[in-house]
Amino acid sequence: MRCVLIVDDEPMIRKGLSVMIRQCGGHPYSIRLAQDGEEAIQFIMEEQPDFLFTDIRMPRVDGLELCRRLSEMETDIQTVVISGYGDFEYARQCLSYGVKEYLLKPVSRGSLQNVIAKLEANREKLGSFVSVAKLDEWVVRMDDAVWTLDKEKLYLVLKEWETDFLQRRMSRCQQKELLEEGYTLLVKKLHANSVTPGKSVLDLSAAAGPEQLFRRFAEASEAILDELRIKRKGKAKEPVEEAKAFIEKHLAQEVSLEEVAEVLGLNASYFSQLFKHSTGETFVHYRIKRRMEKAKRLLANSSYRITDISYEVGYADHPHFTKTFKKFTGLSPSEYRSRLGIE
Repeated sequence: MRCVLIVDDEPMIRKGLSVMIRQCGGHPYSIRLAQDGEEAIQFIMEEQPDFLFTDIRMPRVDGLELCRRLSEMETDIQTVVISGYGDFEYARQCLSYGVKEYLLKPVSRGSLQNVIAKLEANREKLGSFVSVAKLDEWVVRMDDAVWTLDKEKLYLVLKEWETDFLQRRMSRCQQKELLEEGYTLLVKKLHANSVTPGKSVLDLSAAAGPEQLFRRFAEASEAILDELRIKRKGKAKEPVEEAKAFIEKHLAQEVSLEEVAEVLGLNASYFSQLFKHSTGETFVHYRIKRRMEKAKRLLANSSYRITDISYEVGYADHPHFTKTFKKFTGLSPSEYRSRLGIE
């Protein structure tokens, strides 16, 4: 059932137009009403209508501003502007925002019927195309599911996409191009986090019908998730926790943020932000803190020489170690030992 949104600040006009649309259209329509552009935008954010009929002169957000905002939303809503003769210049300006049809007041049954016929014809054509915004929404949700190794979430997104895919009247060429483009976009989003799937390009030339086309696409997408799971040793570990474990294991070595990011399969800049957001500390400060904490444990054992401890926590330059330790604890290594009663 088509959804039609009528926007006008006059209740009688909204009611009259809704009756006429039901009588003139060749399809059953679900009619929604809004008294101005602000209310219309709120409705569109919740449920996108197929057709929108809007007056120009309204309080708060008028029809002109409504059309402008819609043009920025990348929707496939077909908009009809209703104007009086004095508003013709405004109506013409609306055309620059993608409005294809306009009706002059008072609206006649014949003119409304013609406009609805055009809208329906356009809708039939649009049924074979997927908007950029919709494609991006699906791919973003798939990217999130793959990154978090949430196979159930990925399955639900794919199932939703498949339902929409099979309902659209697309040629085999259009179906193939849509899915191949969707896969390419997914790979690009994963590349942003330095995840490189084994198959970077999806070729669906050998697939037969639409069901097989989508099945091949779904299998390739699920394979990316499985690859990432294996790379993470079968566990959906939090990258920051993996980073901490790696730092702990290599405290005696001068490991850089870039090296740890590479081990995790992440972009260095992204990893740096992620680490700071998760721990509240920079990578460098966290690593120094862990080195100093290990140094304190080793200093508590009198069998270790301070110079040996310096090397053990990654400082070949002993004076640098002493300076860093004092900055961190307020005491030099020898003073710290004295506090512990070790001479």
